[in-house]
Amino acid sequence: MIIEPKIRGFICTTAHPAGCEKNILDNIDYLDKNQKINIPDIKTALVIGASTGYGLASALTASFSLGAGVIAVALEKNAKNNRTATAGMYNLAAYKKQADARGLYVKPVIADAFSNKAKETAGEIIKNEFGAVDLLVYSIAAPARIDPVSGTRYASVLKPIGKEYKSKGIDLSDYNNYKINEVSVPPASEKETEETIKVMGGEDLGLWTDYLQKNNLMRESAVIIAYSYTGPALTHDIYLNGTVGAAKNHLKQTSAELNKLYKVKSYTAAAKAIVTQASSAIPVMPLYISILFKVMKEKNLHEGCAEQIYRLFKKLGSDQNLTDENGFIRTDDLEMREDVQREVAERWAKTNDGNLGELADLDGYRADFIKLFGFGLEGIDYSAESSPEVDEAALGFINLTD
Repeated sequence: MIIEPKIRGFICTTAHPAGCEKNILDNIDYLDKNQKINIPDIKTALVIGASTGYGLASALTASFSLGAGVIAVALEKNAKNNRTATAGMYNLAAYKKQADARGLYVKPVIADAFSNKAKETAGEIIKNEFGAVDLLVYSIAAPARIDPVSGTRYASVLKPIGKEYKSKGIDLSDYNNYKINEVSVPPASEKETEETIKVMGGEDLGLWTDYLQKNNLMRESAVIIAYSYTGPALTHDIYLNGTVGAAKNHLKQTSAELNKLYKVKSYTAAAKAIVTQASSAIPVMPLYISILFKVMKEKNLHEGCAEQIYRLFKKLGSDQNLTDENGFIRTDDLEMREDVQREVAERWAKTNDGNLGELADLDGYRADFIKLFGFGLEGIDYSAESSPEVDEAALGFINLTD
């Protein structure tokens, strides 16, 4: 079939296998061009949410910069009924092919990471292949979660807490002609906030760690990394002080508690704003990210996932000045530089439909968005026929969703 992007707002319902593979190759090429990272205590890694974004970058860096064996857990779908596979499925397939070619161990597990079955299956692989893991990376952004004990389904929401949120943003309804719009989001109910914490907070990270520890599947002084976002003041009312921020605060608290409960080194990393489906769904973020990208590119400071996670792993390797006064590993340090944020704030105040293209990097935002799904990459013939299905059996995938 010939695969074309089908975009509706912040959702693309198709993905291109060759384009996703090219994206993976580009990321590996970046890692190859940089010095290998020597962290003797990290030889094996379990990455939860390993198919896109920071989770994928963590898995790739663990493999190609550290040479670690990786178990990659993600909930993705293969092609079916004239629908393409998800981008994450294509990413994992390309990742596995490249790892196999270099003799690196990667085992993709397609599963609901919140389930007991995912934990048990990952545990069996760890026991049989590694004995124990040295690194646990937790990178989940999910719309819902089913509690593995009670069976209760919880749903997450992106809402402010305590008051209505009003701001300007980008209208994403017309992909080719972004315009400024006014956004208004009602405050979350107490139940919505509680459910978002259940989905996006630290409870599941705690369950994963408990399971690994109680079954002797995590080495002493293992490293745990979870990802969060702080951002500037102009995003705080919808993010940091909203429902997702409350969940991320719970995640950080959980991470800190794990240090007390077990002999581990558990960290929360505050990462830079990037284009993802999750960030595109947050009303203020597309406009903020577009302006931020413009400013950071002009200052030669712009980074994507691979660049940030490579820096994070280098920090882990040096173990010097690893966290700030609030206990975060900061990979958003370039984003939050005073000169960067001052320029972003000035442009934010000035931005309107007439100067949006001048003050914000709309082309960069569009390019990063479609690249998530394997489109817009150089060297790919998008007019050619593509086979949309991933041969999971040949690649050694374990699929718990079948």
